[in-house]
Amino acid sequence: MSAIRKKLQKESTVVGSAGNLKYAVLGYGNQGRALALNLKDSKRGVVIGLPVRSKSIRKALNDNFSVVENVTDAVRKASVIVFAFPDHLHARTYQKDILPNLKKGQTLVFLHGTSIHFGLIQPPRDVDVVMLAPHAPGYAVREKFLSGESISCFWAIHQNYSRQARRRVFQFARSIGIATTKRTMIKTTFADEAVGDLFGEQVVLCGGLSELIHSGFQTLTKRGHSPDNAYLEVCYQIDLIVDLIKRFGIAGMYQRISVAARLGSSLSARRVIAKQTRKNMNAILKEIESGDFAQKLSSLTPAKLKRLDKNLQKLTSPEFEKSARKFAVKS
Repeated sequence: MSAIRKKLQKESTVVGSAGNLKYAVLGYGNQGRALALNLKDSKRGVVIGLPVRSKSIRKALNDNFSVVENVTDAVRKASVIVFAFPDHLHARTYQKDILPNLKKGQTLVFLHGTSIHFGLIQPPRDVDVVMLAPHAPGYAVREKFLSGESISCFWAIHQNYSRQARRRVFQFARSIGIATTKRTMIKTTFADEAVGDLFGEQVVLCGGLSELIHSGFQTLTKRGHSPDNAYLEVCYQIDLIVDLIKRFGIAGMYQRISVAARLGSSLSARRVIAKQTRKNMNAILKEIESGDFAQKLSSLTPAKLKRLDKNLQKLTSPEFEKSARKFAVKS
């Protein structure tokens, strides 16, 4: 039995009512499923709240969960409500199904700060409002739990009506397999997490990185390099470089690559990420800080989501995707 599991069992005998909280996990996508399974394995009471006709109902039932085919009843049954469904649905679902059914003293758990910080959701004053944002996708949250390891996360308190909010967010963290140490539980605010998370995704981790990779790929293929060779040169080894940066920092990474790579980096890095790129980053940050992006997110409809998927296809190419599938890393 892992140290985390032992601590959970010991904790359940001393935390009193906090140890008996029932969790309603609203949503059963990658993150929701991981959180729900971890809570169940930690002997916490869990109910899954999903819309009628949700495609995830069968999956949750197959995982032996009690599934409520409407969010309303799930909210009524639980002490802690976990917002594990997509952010763009938060505002409308909250107004229709959650707010009218909240009871004094319940705890709302958010996995991101966006909905609270930008006012998409305005909770009543007689509930606790906390955030726990794991630094990993759902599959990793589940894998780390099963192996007895811990990931890190951001946590924050927006409202502490019960005076037990900190205790409850730490209880939730332990129940999903996060060790409550200073290294793993990193205190922040809803504002900093919301803005930082959106900026990181758009400018670096997702939007910026994928566009940099694809632009490099196109540059090589247009000069006669085969798609497979181009893919291997600009994409395949990224995880190795990122791993070096995470372990040793940027300076440490440069110390561990070839002289040719170090010289080329010193000559080219700021030509690729030039002054105009930095200006664009600042402009994007201002758009996020102003709430403009949050409003666009909240206004997404099924039709807009279809257009979004089509637009994203323009950020890649069939040649790149074919090579990516050929050399896909199997997990």
